[in-house]
Amino acid sequence: MNALPNGFAASVNGGAVPSTPSSEGVWRAAWRRFRSDRVGLTSGIVVLAFLVLVVLAALGLVAKGWQAEVGVANARPSFMGPRPAEAMGVIEVPKGPNVDLSAVDPLAPRYAEIEAAAKKYRSTDSVKAETLAMGADRMGRDVLSKAVKGTQISVFVGVLAALLATLIGTVLGALAGFFGGKLGDFLEWLYNVFEAIPSILLIFAFAAVFGRGISTVVLILGLAGWTGLYRQVRAEFMKHGGREYVRAAEAIGASAYSRMFRHILPNVSHVILVRMSLLVVAFIKNEVILSYLGLGVGVEDVSWGTMLAEAQSELILGHWWQLVTATAFMALFVTAFSLMADAWRDALDPKLRGAE
Repeated sequence: MNALPNGFAASVNGGAVPSTPSSEGVWRAAWRRFRSDRVGLTSGIVVLAFLVLVVLAALGLVAKGWQAEVGVANARPSFMGPRPAEAMGVIEVPKGPNVDLSAVDPLAPRYAEIEAAAKKYRSTDSVKAETLAMGADRMGRDVLSKAVKGTQISVFVGVLAALLATLIGTVLGALAGFFGGKLGDFLEWLYNVFEAIPSILLIFAFAAVFGRGISTVVLILGLAGWTGLYRQVRAEFMKHGGREYVRAAEAIGASAYSRMFRHILPNVSHVILVRMSLLVVAFIKNEVILSYLGLGVGVEDVSWGTMLAEAQSELILGHWWQLVTATAFMALFVTAFSLMADAWRDALDPKLRGAE
């Protein structure tokens, strides 16, 4: 008697037939590989912390009073210690002989009042300024609170605009690469129209039409930044469309959209993630440019871009702390997001999956 294949042989005593082991799904396997990457996992935690900070700032739970003037103008960070009184604009009243100088000096009767005001200034505002961890800007606002509030705007703009551009580029690239024909020709013409215009000029043109504001910046960057991703996704779908696993899915009756987004998309997602990470970095930089030119975030809001624009005039006077704080926040988020995207790319890369 021939032996039954493994997984189908029943026990002699009438036991149940064991079920065949199910294969690990693409996304579950990718999550397992991502968790094993310590650098990628740590970077993901940092990105998640920034996203939580965005939510808290949006709800007003942190950095709510970023607009309040809580210290001396251009106060140094607290770890640098207090500045001399002369550097903060406090003028010591000169001491002189105990004689009446009102005949030659009209301010002589006000000397006592000026001295009292100077003592009060040094005992209140200067002490308050020392409690600001990253100092104050030219209006006396807490730089650290501004950076936290700016995280809400910059991360929101960068990530949401990148998601919009990724969605547009992925959908259009998938349609053009999978179907081709007249639809592919039309999408290629649309791509060439957007690609023929320099990206920065296209952004300025959209900004002139739609105006300024946070949601407008997201829309502008998303509409202007999808072309590079479209080209890559189109090429990947053209390459994968004729492979065996796609033909097998077609043979068992899978629809065109099922083959596109359930079979091909997971195998090209690593390309999409890398491109999206580059878009996040580029869009945060573009937000800086737009805000600097007055086409981005409004004056009633703050972002890393507006902080860097303000820091230019402060840096000439040696007040570097706003520039350093905004740059540090931006560098930390951009680096963590890039490392996280690289880890997800490795986890989803089909070539690396086959090497296991």
